[in-house]
Formats: sequence, C-alpha cells, structure tokens
Amino acid sequence: MIPDDPNFYKSLLDHISDGVYFVDRERRILFWNEGAHRLTGYTSEELVGRHCQDDILCHVDYDGQRLCQNDCPLAASIRDGNRHEARVFLRHKQGRRLPVEVRIQPMFGSDGTIVGGVEIFSDDSARLETARKLKDMQRMAFLDDLTQLPNRRFVELSLETACNEFRMHRDPFGVLSIDLDGFKGINDFFGHEMGDFALKETAKTLAGALRASDVVGRWGGDEFIAIVRNTSDELLRVLSARCEALVGQTAIPAPNNRKICPSASIGFALARTDEPWKELVARADELMYRRKKAKRSIVA
Repeated sequence: MIPDDPNFYKSLLDHISDGVYFVDRERRILFWNEGAHRLTGYTSEELVGRHCQDDILCHVDYDGQRLCQNDCPLAASIRDGNRHEARVFLRHKQGRRLPVEVRIQPMFGSDGTIVGGVEIFSDDSARLETARKLKDMQRMAFLDDLTQLPNRRFVELSLETACNEFRMHRDPFGVLSIDLDGFKGINDFFGHEMGDFALKETAKTLAGALRASDVVGRWGGDEFIAIVRNTSDELLRVLSARCEALVGQTAIPAPNNRKICPSASIGFALARTDEPWKELVARADELMYRRKKAKRSIVA
C-alpha cells in the first residue's frame, strides 16, 4: 500500500544524499531537504519562502557568469517545460565555492500547466578531483622528472606527428640533437646533486633559446632533442649556434665560490620526404658527434 502521508515523502527525500528543493513559478523555495542542508550549510528554515533571485546560493557557471538573477537552468525549465542539466558552482554558507551537478525537472499541476520546478543537485568535487588527477597523470607521463621538459616518450610522439604532417602538408621541420660536453666530469667533480642542478638550469637555457613553437625535450642523460617547425637549413643553423652560445655563456654557482660552465655540441638536420624520424635524428646525431670530435681535437 502506498502511503498517503506527506511526511513520509518528506522523510524519504531527507534521507537521500543529494540536495533537493522545489520552487513555484516565481522561483520561491517551497521545500528544502536535509541533503541540500548538508551540501550548502543552509537549513530549511533559512531558505523556505526565499526566492532564487535573492541570490543566496549565488550560482555561477564555469565561465563565472552569475545565474540566479539571469536565465538560470531552473528558470529555463519552468519556462519551456523541459528537463535541464548543468554543472555550476554554488556558494556554501561558509563562503567557499562548491562544484555541483544539477538536474532540473518542471513540476506540473493537475491541469497540466507548469506550477514550478524541482532541482536535484549533487557534489561534483569528486569528478573534478578525478579529472585533475587524470590530467596530472597525463602531464607527468610526458614530463621528465628532473628538468620538467617533455620526456623522450613525448618527443618521440611529437616526431611521429611532425613526420605525418610533413608527408601530408609538406610543412618543413627539422631537429636539433644537443649533447652537453663532459657532463660526467661535472658530476664527478661537483657531485650528482650539483650536476642535476646544472642540468636543470641548462634545460631552462635551451628552452628559452628556442621559439615558442619549437619543442625541446630530454632525450636521456645529458642529451636533448629539439623539434623545430616551419624552418630551413639556415634557420636550423642559426638556432643551433644560438643554443651553443647561450649554454656556453651559462655560469652556474657552485660551492666554494666555484662556477659550473657547461657547453654543448649540437647537430641539426632538415626532414626529408618519406624519411622515418629515427633516420632524421640519426643524421642530426652524426653532425653533433662530428662537432664534438672537432672540439676534442682543438683541446688536444
């Protein structure tokens, strides 16, 4: 037998975790359940009889637009008789902003006319936190822990993408193969902690030396690869010289008033038609090793 006592239904609504409230056509709040109290901090006594337009909850959308005094989803449902859903932020009684998912239905009288609306809302914090964690995991999966530059996995995917775009659109691109000179000696002399610090600072120098459209990532150890788009042999030559000069002018403070002065050998190569990215990188590597060998010959 279905109970006909209104208090039964009120008790039922008070025991669900979601917030539920009813409004009339003027958006005057007629009912406010315990779930709404738990989520917002406002009791039924504080809100029943008040209007949504009083802006107590100060609903805003994800663009920061205020909704309660404008065309909010609840007002839209009362106007058009349709179901509406939205993700918005409400203001908790204690002042903080709470993300909520709202689901709204119009309420119909016995004659079929719209007499108001019901809004059911739930805490959306867990979904947002999950999305943030997923984004962080995705970001961390493509970042080198030490330098915070893109890691080898990201660079390889970017190289594959650049090659595909080159085959389809003939957008010219090239790579720089960057290897720091004698970095093992820095680690041996100053210690790995200072070596790591020097590597991080050198990575920042390289990132700053290139254009915003270029990608430079850690290839492994003290090796870096830069992907340079919309380029030419001459521009690759210019960027290579710039990176070498700026790294060579870096002086990183070390204990006992010493300075770490890194240097880099850089090779470059312009992409060729139908050339796999591994062959492109190999050509840049070959030039880089020739330049490194030439430096050693000069020192000797």
